[in-house]
Amino acid sequence: MSGPRILLTGASGFVGRHLLADLAAAGYGVRVATRRRMVVPPGVEQVVVGDLAESVDWTTALAGVDAVVHGAGIAHAGPGIPEERYRRVNTDATVALARAAQGRVGRFVFISSIRAQSGPVAPTVLTEADPPQPTDPYGRSKLAAEQALAALDLPWVALRPVLVYGEGVAGNMGALIRLARSPLPLPFGALRGERSLVAVETLAAAIRHVIALPEAPRRAMIVADPAPVTIPVIITALRAGFARPPGLLSVPRPVLAGLFRLAGRSASFTRLGSALAADAAALRRCGFAPPWPTEEGLRRLAARLSGQRILE
Repeated sequence: MSGPRILLTGASGFVGRHLLADLAAAGYGVRVATRRRMVVPPGVEQVVVGDLAESVDWTTALAGVDAVVHGAGIAHAGPGIPEERYRRVNTDATVALARAAQGRVGRFVFISSIRAQSGPVAPTVLTEADPPQPTDPYGRSKLAAEQALAALDLPWVALRPVLVYGEGVAGNMGALIRLARSPLPLPFGALRGERSLVAVETLAAAIRHVIALPEAPRRAMIVADPAPVTIPVIITALRAGFARPPGLLSVPRPVLAGLFRLAGRSASFTRLGSALAADAAALRRCGFAPPWPTEEGLRRLAARLSGQRILE
């Protein structure tokens, strides 16, 4: 490989699988550190390090690498996960790897989350200048890792992606894509809360960008598509990629909220119908520009999922 050698953690997850393919395609030598042995593409090295909640010897994994992209951890907020588990996996394991990488690598990229900065909704557009106010154990564990990195003598950067979309995404975004793919009319036309999304391809490009910067930013940076969008815009873009009309019904928001409440899905409606917009100003200032807006990214995603040719 002609590019630098990267140690990638979290390669088995949704984002990690895309990062592995992207870094390899870009010419980087990639070594993955995994909990257990997994199938990797030809030319990719693999080191099994075990459970991040336990003590890990990073010596072999770090030998000869130029940069670390650390994406492993508990991937999202969820019920029934003790806060201690978040701390051990998302905070302590990150700090242990970063300490082991000191003096060995030229860049340490930590994949954090917008939830290190905010809860699931925000009344104003989030910027890196805002004081972080995480509202759950997941967000607090990510923020604690960022703060610990700042105390180390290490060329680091933390990326805070907003909601990531792409092939294989699960959770609320995956459910929304499945709804858009159906022929059913959808009752979301009246929802006007703006939310920032980011294509997984854009996140991968941002990671490559910060690896290549002459100096490490040593700070947290938001990663987001250029402008926030509403749920009707998301559905319309996805259905355009699926070669369907929007099929949106404007059910009043209070009525829709009541239906979700009756179904026991109030939290899902909060995420669906409320605002969480973010401005990736710091990445822009260091020369990064997303390759396309959210509407185009969603259209492309839906076209790929339906096997259509993507028109440039």
